[in-house]
Amino acid sequence: MQVSMFSSTRTFLKKSMSYNKKLLQLGVEVTGIQLNENQSEDIIEQIKSDVTQHCVMIFRNQGNICGERHVEISRCFGELKSPFYQHPKSPHHDVFRVSNDPNEGTNVGRTGWHIDGTFIPAPYGYSLYHIVSVSKGGDTVFLPLTELVESLEKEKRLRWERLWTISDRKSTVPKPLIYCHPKTGLPTMCVHLGFTEAFTWDFGTEKQRTTKPQETKEILQEMHEEFVKDNCAMHYSHKWEPGDFIITDNLAVAHEAAPDTQLPREDVGLRILHRTTTTGTHTPQKKYRAEDLQF
Repeated sequence: MQVSMFSSTRTFLKKSMSYNKKLLQLGVEVTGIQLNENQSEDIIEQIKSDVTQHCVMIFRNQGNICGERHVEISRCFGELKSPFYQHPKSPHHDVFRVSNDPNEGTNVGRTGWHIDGTFIPAPYGYSLYHIVSVSKGGDTVFLPLTELVESLEKEKRLRWERLWTISDRKSTVPKPLIYCHPKTGLPTMCVHLGFTEAFTWDFGTEKQRTTKPQETKEILQEMHEEFVKDNCAMHYSHKWEPGDFIITDNLAVAHEAAPDTQLPREDVGLRILHRTTTTGTHTPQKKYRAEDLQF
């Protein structure tokens, strides 16, 4: 049974039917709403619409959101996908607990720019983050994938349109590297620079072939250079503050942990981040021909 973050009893609905949004380099900063409180259905629908429009929503000053409440909020965006790594101190089996102290949470390292869930048929739909303990530094960096795709030079864009990704989790069917976002129709990417075993060129045609390790490495390096080009001009590096809660459209933004997230607790203090992800509902599909693109 799906649990809602709003009450069906009208007396528990918030009187305010809106919240404040401030445009950032990527996404919006939200104030004037407390996610620990029950919210109306209208507010929930507005949040969903805003996540689709802005890709990243940063809710400030949310205080402590317990694991149960984090899960309750997340279920408004779909069924949850339990994490593969369960830490004993995770407050809920659907909450992925990350930390720079292995006694406090899982340290997954830095695996390169990615969206979550590229190794399953339908990558995760949304990711919801809550900072529990803020360390010095420890940013999470986000990048808008539509802007990246649209910034590519024509020749490179056409080359990337021919690529399909094969995850190192032994995916049985390659996924298109570039495809249309299922809700917005805008170009986005199914990408994980750290967990890609190979690429397939021209999947489903007589020209289809799979890259060998050296070619795969070269393509991944080419992609990395695009992700960090112009002195990382497309990056939004989120500096966590106590009480922050972030909701992202996982299909529209790539992310990566900043290097200092790996520094020990003794040097930068304790970092604990909780994250949930919703089950994907759309398998990436190529619904257009690259030669039909207009530049």
